[in-house]
Amino acid sequence: MTTPDRQGEAILEAQGLSKYFQVGGGFFRTKQLRALHEVSFALGQRQVVALVGESGSGKSTIARVLVRLFEPSSGKILFRGRDVLQEEPRQASLAYRSQVQMIFQDPFGSLNPVHTIGNHLERPLLLHGKAKGAGELKDRVAELLETVELKPGAEIATRYPHQLSGGQRQRVAIARALAPGPSVILADEPISMLDVSIRVGVLNLMERLKEEHGISYLYITHDIASARYFADRTMVMYAGHIVEGAPSEELMQQPAHPYTQLLLSAVPDPNGSMTTELKAKSGAPKLIDPPPGCPFADRCPNAMPVCRREMPGTTQLGKDRWVRCHLYGLGAASLPLGTSELSAMAAKSAVQGAAS
Repeated sequence: MTTPDRQGEAILEAQGLSKYFQVGGGFFRTKQLRALHEVSFALGQRQVVALVGESGSGKSTIARVLVRLFEPSSGKILFRGRDVLQEEPRQASLAYRSQVQMIFQDPFGSLNPVHTIGNHLERPLLLHGKAKGAGELKDRVAELLETVELKPGAEIATRYPHQLSGGQRQRVAIARALAPGPSVILADEPISMLDVSIRVGVLNLMERLKEEHGISYLYITHDIASARYFADRTMVMYAGHIVEGAPSEELMQQPAHPYTQLLLSAVPDPNGSMTTELKAKSGAPKLIDPPPGCPFADRCPNAMPVCRREMPGTTQLGKDRWVRCHLYGLGAASLPLGTSELSAMAAKSAVQGAAS
């Protein structure tokens, strides 16, 4: 089980979350696809935690489990210390959903094209009891739109989604998530479908809302550069496992897990300050009936025999960072020949951290 990232008191916490999907040929021959396996982490108050990894790693599945679009196969979801999976009555579920909202990747697909922008915002306001009467409802809709910098709000509310740009539609989606007054927003690739020129503006808006409304974010992305810009902490996910967690700047400067190093090696660096000779082997992780050991072993250029036999435990590299890799802890003293200079430096740092 992955060690939870903790920064002060947790507002939302996953404990041993797993999600398996039934797949395969026929009623008697179904198999399980392991999308998540015993994932644990915590999100603190006013904190931004980024979850990065390639497509298919399980990032979006985590968000859908936390927002309860999917029910987990096992594990717990704690909100302010309460186990929300045990609170079955509709009112308790509605109260949780008012506090934990989601922004989806596609700003057009998440909006109904036959409804006005105002209608999209009125529904959550009415559902969660945040406005009463037609006048108050219209005022609140206009206020939400202006909060996300869509002005004049009253005029924008009369438009339809196709009359707005992609960036404007995503701001509407953010306004809709704000409508119930949430404490946590799960942002699933919120800028990946936007023009590069307007991505920073959306991230700056989310940062301002964090400060003004006390919102915590789980920021899901495959763009490590935006995670570095926006997130306090970054977790790296591969094949349903979180393999590394650290303060964002530390993780970018000294990536520990070979998979993290490979992700960063794919980011263009005009200064040339981050170089690595690591190259991933071809292939994809096996999510159906996965073999024992580390799921990255078949692609890892530093894989050792133990990597294919045993899933690595968690090694603390310092107070606020950890990694799951056999190259660290006891394995750091016996790195194989051919390990990159970057891995050796990180392993040395791990040994020093363990000794201190």
